[in-house]
Amino acid sequence: MDWVAERFKFCLAEVLRPKETRKFVLLPRRWVVERTFGWLNHSRRLSKSYERLTLTDETWIYIAMTRIMLNRLA
Repeated sequence: MDWVAERFKFCLAEVLRPKETRKFVLLPRRWVVERTFGWLNHSRRLSKSYERLTLTDETWIYIAMTRIMLNRLA
């Protein structure tokens, strides 16, 4: 987790379920990441990674997120 803080300049916190509960417990903010991955899977090119370079995958993620943000502004 220190690697994330050094490289990306934000704090990464691990979210665990409380030990005293055995039922469903809503975990804080976990859904944000899962929802974003769901949005990215709507892009056909990102559903499978066939690219040779990871930089190309990263570029396609930027393009997909830009498209999502522009659709929200429109």
